[in-house]
Formats: sequence, C-alpha cells, structure tokens
Amino acid sequence: MASPRDTSAPPLARYRKKRDFSITTEPPVPTSEAPATARKLGFVVQKHWASRLHYDFRLELNGVLLSWAVPKGPCYDPSKKQMAVHVEDHPVSYAAFEGTIPPKQYGAGTVIVWDHGTWEPVGDAVKGMETGKLVFRLHGEKLAGLWELVRISKPDDKQDQWMLFKKRDEWARPLAEYDVIKALPDSVVANPLGLVEEREPRAARQSRTEEQNIDLSAAVHAPLPAKLEPQLATLASSLPRGGDWITETKLDGYRLLARIDKGKVRLFTRNGHDWTAKFPALTVAIKALPVVAAWLDGEIVVLKDGIPNFSALQNAIDRRNNQDIVFFLFDLMYLDGEDLRKVPLWARRAQLAALLENAEEQLLFSQNFDAPPAQVFEAAAGLGLEGLVLKRRDAPYESGRTESWLKAKARLRQELVICGMTGRGGKSGEVGSLLLGYYVGNKLHDAGSVGTGWDAKTARDLWNRLIPLEVDATPFDLQVTKARRWSRRAAGSERWLKPTMVAEVEFAEWTADGVIRQSSFKGLRLDKPARSVVREGGRTQLPEPSPQLKITHPERVIDASATITKADLVRYYASIAESMLPHLKDRPVALVRAPDGVAGDLFFQKHAERTAMPGLSAHNRELWPNHPALLTVDTADALLSAAQMNTIEFHTWNSIVRQLDKPDRVVFDLDPGEGVKWKHVQEAALLVRTLLSELDLKSWLKTSGGKGLHVVVPLTPELNYMTVKSFSQTFVRHIAKTIPERFSAISGPANRLGKVYVDYLRNGKGQTTAAAFSARARPGMGVSMPVAWEQLADLKSGAQWNVQTAREYLSFQSRDPWVDFWSTRQSLSSAIERLP
Repeated sequence: MASPRDTSAPPLARYRKKRDFSITTEPPVPTSEAPATARKLGFVVQKHWASRLHYDFRLELNGVLLSWAVPKGPCYDPSKKQMAVHVEDHPVSYAAFEGTIPPKQYGAGTVIVWDHGTWEPVGDAVKGMETGKLVFRLHGEKLAGLWELVRISKPDDKQDQWMLFKKRDEWARPLAEYDVIKALPDSVVANPLGLVEEREPRAARQSRTEEQNIDLSAAVHAPLPAKLEPQLATLASSLPRGGDWITETKLDGYRLLARIDKGKVRLFTRNGHDWTAKFPALTVAIKALPVVAAWLDGEIVVLKDGIPNFSALQNAIDRRNNQDIVFFLFDLMYLDGEDLRKVPLWARRAQLAALLENAEEQLLFSQNFDAPPAQVFEAAAGLGLEGLVLKRRDAPYESGRTESWLKAKARLRQELVICGMTGRGGKSGEVGSLLLGYYVGNKLHDAGSVGTGWDAKTARDLWNRLIPLEVDATPFDLQVTKARRWSRRAAGSERWLKPTMVAEVEFAEWTADGVIRQSSFKGLRLDKPARSVVREGGRTQLPEPSPQLKITHPERVIDASATITKADLVRYYASIAESMLPHLKDRPVALVRAPDGVAGDLFFQKHAERTAMPGLSAHNRELWPNHPALLTVDTADALLSAAQMNTIEFHTWNSIVRQLDKPDRVVFDLDPGEGVKWKHVQEAALLVRTLLSELDLKSWLKTSGGKGLHVVVPLTPELNYMTVKSFSQTFVRHIAKTIPERFSAISGPANRLGKVYVDYLRNGKGQTTAAAFSARARPGMGVSMPVAWEQLADLKSGAQWNVQTAREYLSFQSRDPWVDFWSTRQSLSSAIERLP
C-alpha cells in the first residue's frame, strides 16, 4: 500500500481504499475537486474517539486535506512538541464531517469538528512538505498564530512521523497556565448539551465566506490628510449579545499611527506627538511597503514569552536599538489617493492584509477571530492577555471615542496620574512607592498607591525621572482622609510631584472610596496626557459569566484510588454546571460531604444549620413544618460553593419547593445484588421501561455512578407523595412477582442475592436520589450520567464515566438525550387503575 510520502499514487487513493462508503457516512471521494484559488485555504482539527482519543489535524492544499493524527492534540506551549503521524490525504469535503464511523470500519468511533478556520503557509508549502518543514499561520476559533510541522522519521520508517508545535508569538502560552484541549473541549459546529457558547447568526457567519472581493466603493478621492486623529474604543461593561463584530486581541503596547507620503514615513502617538525618530527600524520597514501615500493605524508591542509585555516595550523604547519592537497594524484609513474612512471596516482590513502580505517581520497584521466574542474572551483571559477589542464589521473609521469600537478588559488595568512617591526604605535614590490619582471633572482624586512591579534599576530610573517634578504640597483636590494609604508610612515620607506623568497600573479591585487594591506597576505612559486620566470601569463581564474558581487546598487528594484531587472535582462541577443545574434548580437537596475524602467519614447535609455555604438558598421552614429549613442549589456559584465545602454528591427530591407535596417524577433505582452480571442489569432496565410503556408512561435512563441504573419518569405534579409512592411500590412488587428470578422488591443483601433490587422507597416525601451529573463518594468517583435508551446496550457499568472522563465524553455529544424530558408531562391516574 502506498505511504503518505508516495507522490506517484493517485490523489485520495489510500483514502478510498480504506473505506466502504456503502457503510460509513464519511464523504466519498468526489469525481473532481479543484484547488482553492479565490478563497483562502481551510484547516480543520477533528477530535476523534476511535480505539483511543486523538486529534486529526488537516490542512487544505492542492485540492486535498493533508492529514496528521496528533495523539495529544495541539498545545500553545512552544516547548511542547506533539507527535503527529502523517496519514492519508482526505477530500476537502471531509472538513465538515461530524458523526460516528460504524464498528469494523476504518477509524470506527465518533468524530467532532474541534476547530476550523483558514491557514496561511509561510513560504512554499509544497516544498515544505517535500523537505519536511512546514511553517504556517492558523486563523481558527481555538487555534491562532504561527505553528510548525517538522518531519522526524527516516525514509524507511513504517510511519511518517512529524512533530507539531507552536512558534513563539503573541499567542504562545505555557501549558501550566493554559491548556486549550481542556479549556475548550467541545465541537465548534454543534451545541452539545448547551455547553458551547451561543454562536453568531448563521447568516452573519456565512457572509464572511462569501466576501471574496474587497469592496472599496465607499472610498473618496482626496489628498493625503496632514493630520489624523485615531478612533478610540469605549470600555464595555459586558460583551455584546448580538450584532456583527470583528474581534481582535487588545494588545499591551503603545498606539501608533503611520503616515506615508512619497516615501517619507512619520510615526505619531494617539495625541499627535511625532515619535518617528524613536523607531528607525520600523520606519525603514514601513517605507518598504508598496504604497505611495497612506495612513495606517496600529499598536507597537514587545513580545515576551509570546505575550505582549508593556515593561519590555518601555525598555525597548528607551534604547536606540529597539529591534524587538513589532508593529501590529489593524486599520488602513487612506491609500494612494483614496480616503478609506467611509469604507466598511472589513474591507479596510482586507485591503490592509493584502498590503502586508510581503512586509518585513516587524510589521504584522492584527488578526481577528471568527468565533463568538465570549469564547475568544475566555481564551484571551486564559492566555493572560489584556482583553479584546470588538469593532462593528461594517462601521466607518471615526476619529475620537465611539461605540462602534468596544474594549473588553479581562483584567483591571488603567493609566493613573503619578502625584507623589516615597523612597525605598525611606531613603532617596530609589522609588519605593508611587502615589496615584485620577481626575473627577477638574479635580484630582487620590487613587491609592503602587509599590511593586519594578526592579532596582527601574526604581532608580523612576526616581531620576520624577524628582525634577517635586513640589511642596499635595496636588490632590479630593483625598481619602480617614483611610489614607500612606498613613501606614512614616510621617512626611511622601514627596509630592507635579501631576504630569502617567503610570500604567494593574490591580485587583476598586474600593468603595475609589482607591485601588493589590496593585502592580506596568510602566510609564509617555503617550498619554495626565489631564485625560479618569477612573475607568471594572472588568468586562460575559453575557452569562462563568463561575470564578478560587479553590482552597486544590492539591488535596479526595480519592487515592484514582488520584483525584479537590481541584479535579471542583473543575468538573464548573465544567458541567450549565447541564446539571436544570436537575438541581428549585429542588430540595441533600449533600454528601467528605471532608477527609471518599475513604473517610461521610455525612449528609440536608439543612442550613450546618456549615454555611454561600450561594445556596435556604427556604422558609413553614414549607415543611417541624423540620429545619430546606436547601436548594440554584446557581453555578452555589454548586461550586458546595463543592468547595467538600460536597461530592448532590441528591434531590422528586418535587420542587413551589409544589413541595406534589412530585413531578418517579425514580426507579435498579441496584444489583451479589453475583448479578451487568447484562442482567441492562435487561432489567429494559423490562422496567417496557412495563412503563405498557402503562403509557415514557421514561428516561441514566447511570447511577455506582453499580446500577436509574429509570426516571416525568409526571404532571398533581398527586401527593403518598399516592405516587404507593404506585411505585405496586409497580415494583408486580415486576418482582412476574419475574422473581431476576427482580426483588425487598431490600437487604440476603433478599437481592443474584437479583436486581428495584428501590421504590426513593419516591417518598423527603427521600432523595443522586442527581444527574452528580459524582459519587466512592473509589473511582463515578458520575450519574444521562444517556439515551439506544446507548444501553453499549454501557459497560453504572460507573462508566467519572469526574476525570465525563467531560471528555460530553464533548462528543451533539444532542442532550434528555432534551424532551422537561416538556413531557404525564399523569399516573390511568396507570394506577391499570396496574395489577
């Protein structure tokens, strides 16, 4: 059989030979498939659970998808070299394939589209494949930036082995800080169990693929403007829910505009200061662009470990040799006699990208991400980036601050006026802290201080820069008097300064009196006038913000048998909170807590009298007279709060608090006794379902997370607990009497030996059952997983998934098997009459 290196074999011959297209649903080989010309080349990463989980990495080239199997998947850490086995080419149409490849077929298993987008080879891709070194840029929904594939196998090796790794750029990130495989496990085209962020309208996304021609019809023929004020973004308190936005990274640098006029280049700050002389290398690179006259907009940065670093930028600016500075360009306002400011943003950027195609390495196009803003925002925050800039796709370029450009801050960070300083250790020569402020109207407000974020060299440099600004009295008009930050310093240690210098500061929060806490100095803002500094808002919020995880004692092992830590458990509940909450909300809950892990003492908590858990709802005691207040878990914060307090299991009532005495479901817990084979548990579940169907009752299935299965019947809440429990008892006794060799209606080990005990007692008032998605407090920490009846035959046990594997399984599910459970309402009245 031909190997992937064999160029003499017909295109896609190996792909065709490996598959029986009368059985598999994979796309067949097309009769003809022309190479991409007018459109950009596509790429796809398919998550493939065959005999083992791996990732299929595919790049479109010359009418096929070049394909590699990557066992561990892509990684943003440049130090991680991931094995990639070059396999047979696939048809381009395979990029859209999601589904299950049938058993006994090549690659049998489930496939989802984990990421997709476009890619750009750096250099000649065909030659790169021949020589075994392929460098390229990805523009996906999860993967971005510069990557490389390098062949490591010898010509006579059985497998054509390569290494896939991330090149160092603004997207590179250590694995310890961000694991894209774990952070974003789901399909980018499906909506598995509601775990994927809501996507943009299909029409808006489709329009992107149709834009093959750059529409500059709104351009105005005009002379080159002598000056141009930049467009500024408005801080967004939350990400937009709708609209058509271009999403870019918010870069941690200095805004810079470039003006080109017949080969002469000038560089301006946002306030119009001419900084051309500071950047001779950038000036040369811009001069080499194939234009006569232009205005370009962008941000200069220095990348450190692949991330823009403001301090490193400032150090580079201070040096004459500043080759490390790169200029990320994001807009083009004028080009060769045409004013483009009325041209829609997408077209201006397309023209800019074309202009930069063969530019010097110091000039980079600021890429945008064709993905939901919330998804990109979380990824950017995980990478430690400052945030995002969102721009309306069809908006013109407007000088000044507008709402067609929004900035979304992942961290609290802003410019503050330097109003004073103290010496390190109370001595002169090195800055120990900076006293900061901001303007409220025309009055300067005390903002607190910053005392970290610099080394000794920077401390001396700051002192030398600031001491010429010293004045006799405080410049503040509005002071925080009773809680002044410098009351903890030696009296008189502060040295007041003329408020003309500006510092960039990152901090944890604003206090109620308008002072920053837990601050860190990032650098001086030489491009921003002090009088423009005002207090900005807080972090940008997601439309439905994900819970913030602050895990206490994350390293504590709670299940030594599987080396599961508290961090594993809390992160599991965070990842499935959206799916689990419908099963918890408004239902009285009993919590199984394990302070010493699953091997230690366990105890139930049903009421609020024990250790308080922030976020849980405690209800009026009159709901259940003579009992303590009932608890419910109604939000993700409450779920994680309980997990933080060592809760492993969540058990719920069969009714909600608003109709406490009228259950809206019946649960049959199938618990196998000693010696019962798993296939008999499966048969028992089918028999229970069959009898329920004969009574015109629909039922749903889930694993228990332990040895058995749960069959759940939704009800119209009209009958009381006594009636519902009586029905379930009669039902179980009937099935045990009909098939006594398989079923027992009596609890106790001796009564269920070799039989399946169907527990009806869970249908009484105050009784509970482990909720869907709940972990179990036993070795292995299985999970109660909702499944479709069609999956029953493939189940291996009631604990098939645990807290370490459940999330991976859910990422492959394109549809919630219980989606119709919530809308199904059925009465027991007829079933009670018909049951023998």
